[in-house]
Amino acid sequence: MSYLKWMILPLAAMLLASAPLMARASVPHQRTPTVSAEELARQMDARDPVTISAPGTMSQLAALGSTEIPALPSVALPQLPDPSIETPLHRLFCVEYARARSGLAVFGDAKLWWSRAKNLYARMTRPMENTVMVFSGSKRLRKGHVAVVTDIVSKREIRVDQANWQNHGEIDHSTPVLDVSARNDWSKVRVWDMRSNGFGAHVYAISGFIAKELVKQAAND
Repeated sequence: MSYLKWMILPLAAMLLASAPLMARASVPHQRTPTVSAEELARQMDARDPVTISAPGTMSQLAALGSTEIPALPSVALPQLPDPSIETPLHRLFCVEYARARSGLAVFGDAKLWWSRAKNLYARMTRPMENTVMVFSGSKRLRKGHVAVVTDIVSKREIRVDQANWQNHGEIDHSTPVLDVSARNDWSKVRVWDMRSNGFGAHVYAISGFIAKELVKQAAND
């Protein structure tokens, strides 16, 4: 019995001393799991999504400093009246109406006003308020047409007052006229059509614009 005890005690001591080493050896080495680039991108998108904005959006303007944000126009355009029709007491022609409104002493058919105003009044290729716009003669306007410019809306649009445009002797107020020339030189225009409530399909040739006040100013200088 003493012999067995002598053999068991050293063996037990050896087992107790080697137990921590065996426990450590039994635990596998923990390696960092491998993640593909696609999976990593998916995880990042799910955790912190990124919003991509198109150029010129409000998100980009918000990132700018207060001195870098472009200023908006502070002056509003005047409210223009809607186009309207007036029926006078007697039938009016475009030349007599334009002559009374502008004070230009030009006579004859409307298509002749441009040539007859030479050396009498200032002739311009671009519109100004209170000038007379002269329509050239054509198959549709055999005698031409004249209208008084009342407002400059933009580089391509003006408003005019005119008579007998619809061949009823009427007065058309605040009629929109649109420049459709390729060079924005007001050589070709389209006129607002009251019946369809839009610009007419016909394109009219323009000789130019006649001004009376510029001649008076030049004479006083």
